Amino acid sequence: MNINNLIAIVKEKLKKKIIMQDIKIEDKSFLHVGHKGNDKKKFHLKILINSKELSKMSRIQSNKKIYKILDTELKNYIHSIQILIS
Repeated sequence: MNINNLIAIVKEKLKKKIIMQDIKIEDKSFLHVGHKGNDKKKFHLKILINSKELSKMSRIQSNKKIYKILDTELKNYIHSIQILIS
């Protein structure tokens, strides 16, 4: 899978399951280049979500919800994920 397809899938899945005002996803895979065990088929994503729904939850609860929604992608295509909620 390429990064553009992955970003599109992640956006679509999160938009279906979370009430949000805005979402931005950035490819930060360059941060892992040269690291031991770096897999070129897995990506590092930075997800910025503006969501009143998630803002009302604890950080642990909101991250668990996102991880559950992205379970398949995390297992197969995402090496690292950074989540910022506002």
